[in-house]
Amino acid sequence: MKKSTECVQAGYEPKNGEPRVLPLYQSTTYYYETPEELAKLFDYPKLGHIYSRISNPTVSALEAKITALEGGVGAMACSSGMSATLFAVLTLANAGDNIISLSTIYGGTYNLFAVTLKKMGIETRFVTPDSSDEEIEKLIDERTKMFFAETISNPSIIVLDFDRYANICKKHSIPFAVDNTLTTPYIVRPFEFGANIVIHSSTKYLDGHASAVGGILVDGGNFEWDKNPRFKDFYTPDPSYHGTVYVEEGGNAAFILKARMQFMRDIGAIMSPFNAYLTNLGCETLHLRMERHSENALAAAEFLSSSDKVEWVKYAGLKTDKYYPLAKKYMDGKCGGMVSFGVKGGREEAAEFIKGLKLIKQVTHIADVRSCVLHPATTTHRQLSDEDLIKCGISNNLVRLSIGIEDKDDIIEDIKQALDKIKR
Repeated sequence: MKKSTECVQAGYEPKNGEPRVLPLYQSTTYYYETPEELAKLFDYPKLGHIYSRISNPTVSALEAKITALEGGVGAMACSSGMSATLFAVLTLANAGDNIISLSTIYGGTYNLFAVTLKKMGIETRFVTPDSSDEEIEKLIDERTKMFFAETISNPSIIVLDFDRYANICKKHSIPFAVDNTLTTPYIVRPFEFGANIVIHSSTKYLDGHASAVGGILVDGGNFEWDKNPRFKDFYTPDPSYHGTVYVEEGGNAAFILKARMQFMRDIGAIMSPFNAYLTNLGCETLHLRMERHSENALAAAEFLSSSDKVEWVKYAGLKTDKYYPLAKKYMDGKCGGMVSFGVKGGREEAAEFIKGLKLIKQVTHIADVRSCVLHPATTTHRQLSDEDLIKCGISNNLVRLSIGIEDKDDIIEDIKQALDKIKR
């Protein structure tokens, strides 16, 4: 099926006489007639549901939809994008290990990697998009377990060069993990360009209505875990789960099975059935919304580029943007709804612009049907030092706009009147 059809149809197939629309299974437990049936599920959890801390029919249907959309072999829906990212790391790395990440990532993820993982004994080695291949490869050793990046960085709007980083990861046999939140699988499917693991904050475009917090971890099924000395946990028995050997039980979906049966089982940060139900509803219109988000954002970026009160604009859909060639290569020019720009003057002028907006509201969110705005340096990235802000590509005058699906003329008019209010 085409991706637009998968948005609507994938994940749930009713049987004769069953509801046409995915039902909400608001239950924590599941009944089985015999002790033998239930015991078998603990050895072979793929055969059914045991407890909703691990899996649930509504949640599973959403997982199947995102698996189909991304072209993977399995997915796990989590309580948030941050928990999905954490599970990705913990499934691969133990205390004493390290991961490599681009520094130009979402502030919450940067803090998770730089501070919280460090407390767990997992080191993060940050690199910039300007780091050479040689500089990156010098950081890779026998304890390196993952390379992490975002398809489009939030909020610096840097487009990922998939081929470059995929080649480095393949050369050193480490998994390539990509946060695909800002583009979604409708615009780009990272597995087609060498990624092995995909992560989403489903709170954003997948839900699309700012109604349900969640995250998705997707397994590409395209990494060879077996006999890789970095990943002995995948091909040796797990004493915490009946001696299961994940590459034997899960096959090419070993990663997502290990993530669920080790970490979702023990930590329990699963998406709620109701949030999965809402997110699935949102996904059914994903293809329509992403077209409109991209169209509106390009119009807003073009207008901002013409304003004498704007110092710079970052949107990869602009032909003048540094990352336009990569956007054409990987995304066919559709870049979603995120636009960042610098207000001439600095922090005070940026605040003045935000205060002047009427239609566009200031909220700690992005990527839903409503246009919104934020000043990252004083909000989402507030915990970072000035030095770390520079590493993340964030200046004091950077304003992040998430362009919704309203009429583009109304969006531009609101931006115009707010810029006009800046006194300088």
